[in-house]
Amino acid sequence: MFWSVTLSLLEGFGSTLKLFGLTLLFALPLGLLICFGSMSKLEIRFRFRGGYCAFRPISALMKTFVWIIRGTPLMLQLIVMYYGPGLIFNLPLLPRFSAVLLAFVINYACYFSEIYRGGIESISKGQYEACQVLGMTKTQTFVHVVLLQVIKRIVPPMSNEIITLVKDTSLARIISVYEVIWHAQAYIKSAGLIWPLFYTGVYYLIFNGLLTILFGWLEKKMDYFKN
Repeated sequence: MFWSVTLSLLEGFGSTLKLFGLTLLFALPLGLLICFGSMSKLEIRFRFRGGYCAFRPISALMKTFVWIIRGTPLMLQLIVMYYGPGLIFNLPLLPRFSAVLLAFVINYACYFSEIYRGGIESISKGQYEACQVLGMTKTQTFVHVVLLQVIKRIVPPMSNEIITLVKDTSLARIISVYEVIWHAQAYIKSAGLIWPLFYTGVYYLIFNGLLTILFGWLEKKMDYFKN
């Protein structure tokens, strides 16, 4: 029984890892794009009461979007992503895994965007001014001066979000995506066994332990940025 449960949970954990990996693959670059959008300085100026007012539409739109996603539960977003297109627009339902992946990517991209923004804004203006004096373009400044410093500063908060992502994948069972906890719950219904549910904790602990070691190693590799 133990080995059959182990193999069943391994199958479910495969879906967990797939969701985890694909979420990171798409959410990390999307979060950077959202970050650039929220920091956009594109302005629309208009007259108001004898003076001029400035409005940044892209920044306002991105910040509002991030506020909505960060302010609502991921579980609600999963349900809306799966049932919403059919109930609101009378469209075919997305495949369950695709709906879960899309909800996770959007959710975590918004969280990652705030981490990126904090890292970028933590770089002193003096470094930008020095690069400008040296004749470097904005792209050269970002790639050669800012980027590696930002990576160093965002590793700790990013590692926390990524470890949280591992645990949040358990929410996929809400719309019947067969991740590891769903497989464990099946034994409660079929055999009256609850220990497989606790056994899933071993899978999460081992994987998160490996991630903790990886991020710790990465932080040490970037120690040369210490002042």
